[in-house]
Amino acid sequence: MVKKNLKIYSWNVNGIRAAVKNGFTDWLAETAPDLVALQEIKIDDISRAKEQFDFKGYNEYWHPAQRPGYSGTAVLSRIEPLSFAHGLSEGDPDEEGRVLTLEFADFYLINTYFPNTKPDLSRLDYKADFNKRWLAYVKKLEQRKPVVAGGDFNVAREEIDLARPKENENHAGFTPLERAWANKFLAQGLVDTYRLIHKGDIKYSWWSYRFHARAKNIGWRIDYWLVSAKLAGRVKEALIDDTMLGSDHAPVGLVLAVKD
Repeated sequence: MVKKNLKIYSWNVNGIRAAVKNGFTDWLAETAPDLVALQEIKIDDISRAKEQFDFKGYNEYWHPAQRPGYSGTAVLSRIEPLSFAHGLSEGDPDEEGRVLTLEFADFYLINTYFPNTKPDLSRLDYKADFNKRWLAYVKKLEQRKPVVAGGDFNVAREEIDLARPKENENHAGFTPLERAWANKFLAQGLVDTYRLIHKGDIKYSWWSYRFHARAKNIGWRIDYWLVSAKLAGRVKEALIDDTMLGSDHAPVGLVLAVKD
């Protein structure tokens, strides 16, 4: 069986319209990924979006939130999937547009925009429930074929994953509960591809817009590609393109060998 390498990216664009104005289309043409998982697209009118944007060579799959200008996910794919689905189960309304799954011959691609717990942690219980349902969904899909799960997880797993861990203890994105869930994903058989390839490297994927955090590289690694353990041996590269501007997040990439 011949194998080929797929170039896959995830990027929280913090508004697809803003991202396009800030060079997204040029980045797409230059990088030429096979699959791009987008979070926080912040659009609600898909018909208008398709008229506004022309991502040549890509099939477009959109899953907006019901609330205008909020959340939402999308996938751009050079490969036509066997199927696609919204939400974490059949009948899940997924009103915030957080989960978009594409099925391919070799794997499921799950694009997820995990909830932010907010500074006052008012959505911590909501996120814990989301994490529980998300993991159950992943394990159900894995009964059929492996998964490639990417997106903005809104959590730094370990102290190495943020610039100032001590100052952020018990803060949103670094609470014990959120970290425990992120590590439970790994304990249940998923592999953090960036840590697989870059064991102790320090690199971040998100920076606050405040206090010139990006210029000072005071960041967090909260965007991930996780793969089923069965696919770990096929991971050829994992990267964070922290040179690419246009959003408060950086694109995170994965090169995966798949069956042709």
